[in-house]
Amino acid sequence: MGFVKRKKYMLQTYGNGSLKKESEKVTVFDRELTELARTMTRAMHELNGIGLAAVQIGVHKRLIVLDIAQSSMGNPPTPGELQLLPQMPLALVNPEITEFGSEIEPYDEGCLSVPEIYAEVMRPRLIKVKAQDLSGQSIEFECGGLLARCIQHEVDHLDGYVFIDRLTDEVKATVADELAALERRGKRFNFQREIKA
Repeated sequence: MGFVKRKKYMLQTYGNGSLKKESEKVTVFDRELTELARTMTRAMHELNGIGLAAVQIGVHKRLIVLDIAQSSMGNPPTPGELQLLPQMPLALVNPEITEFGSEIEPYDEGCLSVPEIYAEVMRPRLIKVKAQDLSGQSIEFECGGLLARCIQHEVDHLDGYVFIDRLTDEVKATVADELAALERRGKRFNFQREIKA
């Protein structure tokens, strides 16, 4: 009986052109997809993150994983938070934001692909989401709080954006030196970082 060698993935970091590519819709729901979601979840935990998109490990599929604490639930909690936070960690396939709430709020965001840089991003407080689970079943929900924020951040990745692209010019100027330093460091490692997952 032989052993199957686990596929090795690298975290793509700021400056890597692959982060700018739009990810493709998932059409095959198989064991390979489930294994990819498991690997992403391990990588997210290894890197102390709460969300990760497949593109961040160099796979251009519309798949995200999340692990958001129940303590982040809003007051009052939204139906999506009540439904999904107890199920964490969670994979969402082909997530699509179908509606944005009118109330916009600021929040300091960070990103595993933009390490050690945090900046204020304005995003809608409430969203409606349509997605699929790993077996292809449809899910629809409304959510707020950190869950809504994280889903917006990860869906941006699937569309080729990092949170830096969402900063106002004023806020971007405050992290410009850090970004330049990060890009210089990244260049030495081909804008990739090894992950054990």
